[in-house]
Amino acid sequence: QVQLVESGGGLVQAGGSLRLSCAASGSTFSSYFMGWFRQAPGKEREVVAGISGRSGRIYYADSVKGRFTISRDNAKNTVYLQMNSLKPEDAAVYYCAAARTALNGLRYSEGALYDYWGQGTQVTVTS
Repeated sequence: QVQLVESGGGLVQAGGSLRLSCAASGSTFSSYFMGWFRQAPGKEREVVAGISGRSGRIYYADSVKGRFTISRDNAKNTVYLQMNSLKPEDAAVYYCAAARTALNGLRYSEGALYDYWGQGTQVTVTS
């Protein structure tokens, strides 16, 4: 069992930055593929970024490429999402998720493949 706790959300002006953190319990964190998803009111959940456990493969949604950076520190059991140049359309509840299965660039966006989810952290971007 893995528990995920997100933090770092908040209110920021357009153009600003935030760094989200997701702390995971358990001793096998490095074996999990980690993803960040978001869901805005009235919209479907969408993937933002994903990162493999050890090989460092990273994937981004087109909407955030060049602005967001996902990283992980396996020693700290934590995955991060650095968000720069934020736009009002980035406002959403952001969730981290962990998958036991190694995912690739085609499958990392499928929420159903993730086994554990955090409770989410709100990101609000004002124009």
